Amino acid sequence: MDTQQVEGSRAAAEHADGSRSAPALPTLGALRAYENDIERVLITQEEIQSKLAELGEKITRDYEGRDLLLVGVLKGAFVMMADLARHIRLPLEFDFMAVSSYGAATQTSGVVRILKDLDHEIAGRDVLVVEDIIDSGLTLSYLLKNLRTRKPASLEICAMLHKVDVQQVPIDIRYVGFDIPPVFVVGYGLDYGERFRNLPFVGTLRPEVYRDAVS
Repeated sequence: MDTQQVEGSRAAAEHADGSRSAPALPTLGALRAYENDIERVLITQEEIQSKLAELGEKITRDYEGRDLLLVGVLKGAFVMMADLARHIRLPLEFDFMAVSSYGAATQTSGVVRILKDLDHEIAGRDVLVVEDIIDSGLTLSYLLKNLRTRKPASLEICAMLHKVDVQQVPIDIRYVGFDIPPVFVVGYGLDYGERFRNLPFVGTLRPEVYRDAVS
């Protein structure tokens, strides 16, 4: 997962053209402890699930009759990967990698470490890397280079979120859920300080939440 840049809040790209305002903050129920931390919802739970169904249909068509292995990039992608897989109507297998370039910070350290490697060999297999968010692309670029040395039959990317105008290296992203502006987002697997991953939507934090944490 790439580092998110902490900047101002705007709506997701599908909403960023000013055509409509961002969704109102939903009632969080059991997660109401987060209510004072969330500034706005960028992508609702319903929008996420609709998009995953659409991506699942595309992946099903594209990988018909092939040996598909989903590789989730921990920790952020685990929520998306579980939901996405249920929309893929094919036999498939799961594996996971964990990489780090930033720890608990909001800015990348520039050093990529593999914290957990794959359990399966991928030579000759069709590998689909599942990412929660792509911004600079630096960490993902390193990961792809590493995986290509293992000689998969194919290697593609499926990302839930793609931050526009911040990508620093060219990456071909075959499946993208939503383009979003360069804002710091949490929820649906995305965290700040390991919190907020279990929110069912993607939203922004109130600036004081991370300002107080780094001051």
